[in-house]
Amino acid sequence: MPHDSLIELLDLDAEVLHDYFRDMIAWVGREAAERPHVVDLGAGSGTASLALARQLPGATITAVDHSPEMLAHLRARADAAGLADRIRTVDADLDRPWPDLGPVEVIFAAASMHHLADPAGALASAFGAMRPGGLLVIAELDSFPRFLTGTPDEDLESRGHAEAAKRRHEAGMHMHEPWGDRMVQAGFTSVTERHFDIDLRPPLSAAATRYAQVCLGRMRHGLQERLSPRDLAALEEVVEGLPGRPDLSVRTERTVWLGRR
Repeated sequence: MPHDSLIELLDLDAEVLHDYFRDMIAWVGREAAERPHVVDLGAGSGTASLALARQLPGATITAVDHSPEMLAHLRARADAAGLADRIRTVDADLDRPWPDLGPVEVIFAAASMHHLADPAGALASAFGAMRPGGLLVIAELDSFPRFLTGTPDEDLESRGHAEAAKRRHEAGMHMHEPWGDRMVQAGFTSVTERHFDIDLRPPLSAAATRYAQVCLGRMRHGLQERLSPRDLAALEEVVEGLPGRPDLSVRTERTVWLGRR
């Protein structure tokens, strides 16, 4: 699957789940220092970096990722938004010793911690990089988006999610970790947690339909060796038939944890 499909997916995720995204960023804005240096770990396409820069006009943002394509996309977005002077990018592997990021007041990690081989090591690095009183934010997926609930294709989508979950487990991804407990073990205090149950009912926007296309298309591509030929063909037919389909919904769950250094 082309890398640009992941960039589009991340951009659509923030656009379609805008209420969740807005509430999360506003919550961080209320808890952050007035003019913080914010480090966005696994910044991806830059939606959070840009949103945090807008939410915190006095902030400077360091966007850290290990994908040159993502960082180039992020820099282009920051330049187009007039924020290039406040957002810098750093190419770094967060499973290796961190580069010197300078004094840090906020570390933000959205859907990135589960990708790390050693999340405990990353939390220790975050604790060491942050000023006393600083804020650590971890946002993670409790469930990946489902679009076909209550439709004749619900079981097909469920089989795809079950196989994708097995693949993530075999790859060693840290899904469903008790991140609040992990933060406390790393030395963070005053950890608070908010759960977001997202349920968007039809009719959906054009962006939400495109979100379904990209998500289900990536699912089909990633499960070519796992799903039966019949299911693969059916999933391809579903993806091609999504535009104009009136019964799509978006259901997913996210949890956000905030902790203090």
